[in-house]
Amino acid sequence: MSSIEVADQTFVAAPGTAVAEILSGTNNWRRWWPDLDLEVREDRADKGIRWTVTGALTGTMEVWLEPALDGVILHYFLHAEPKAPTRNPAAANRARRVAGKTMSFEIKARLEAGRAAGVAPAHTAPR
Repeated sequence: MSSIEVADQTFVAAPGTAVAEILSGTNNWRRWWPDLDLEVREDRADKGIRWTVTGALTGTMEVWLEPALDGVILHYFLHAEPKAPTRNPAAANRARRVAGKTMSFEIKARLEAGRAAGVAPAHTAPR
C-alpha cells in the first residue's frame, strides 16, 4: 500500500473522446500537477490514460473513462510515495485529492459550458 492513495470520480456530460483530447494535452499536466513528471504508460484514447509518476512522488496515476448515461464517469487514481518523508500524511493525501478534483472539475466545466441543467448535452441532441 502506498502512502498516497487517491481514488475519485466525477461525471462529465461529454463523450470520452472529448475528455481524452483534453487529458492528452501535456501542457495541462504541468498546470494540474506542477511538481510531478508524467510519462505515458498507456494511452487508452477514449478509455483514459495511465502514467508513471516521478518528481515529488514516485508511483502511478490513471484516469479511466467509463461510459455512463450521456457522458462518462472520470475515475481518477493515484498510488505513490513521496520523494521526501512527510510529517502529515493526511494533509499530503488531501492535497493530491484536491489536485485531482481541480483537474476533473476543469474538464467538466470546459466540456459542459453553456449547457443548462437538465438539458441533454449537444453530442446527444437529435439531428
